[in-house]
Amino acid sequence: MDAHTRELKKEFDATMDARRELGPEYEAALVDSFVEKVDTQVRRRLAEERLSAARGDGRAASAAPGDGNFGERFGFAVITLVLAIPLSAIAATQARLPGLIVTWVGIVGVNFIHAARLRRGRQAPRD
Repeated sequence: MDAHTRELKKEFDATMDARRELGPEYEAALVDSFVEKVDTQVRRRLAEERLSAARGDGRAASAAPGDGNFGERFGFAVITLVLAIPLSAIAATQARLPGLIVTWVGIVGVNFIHAARLRRGRQAPRD
């Protein structure tokens, strides 16, 4: 577990503790705050990878050849799953099963679109 992941886990644990203490009426604000922190972490990590790639360090090229950007795919999957937990909880408590279904259709849809975008980016242009 790297430093970024540990920091994100600490933030998530703190958010869940705050939710237990403050109650469900503050849940939306806590989720928004956590999402903002996750977004900041992702942006910072992407900037580090781009800087590393620009310098030619080779650390950013951790993916297998022809396999797309593993870091981007893995990061997106982790973020999606981390965000799925509070989104599912909110949907289930507010709208019950229909809300939970809509939430997961959205999560799957976002992942499908992201995967399609990555696949399209990997395809070599044909002349």
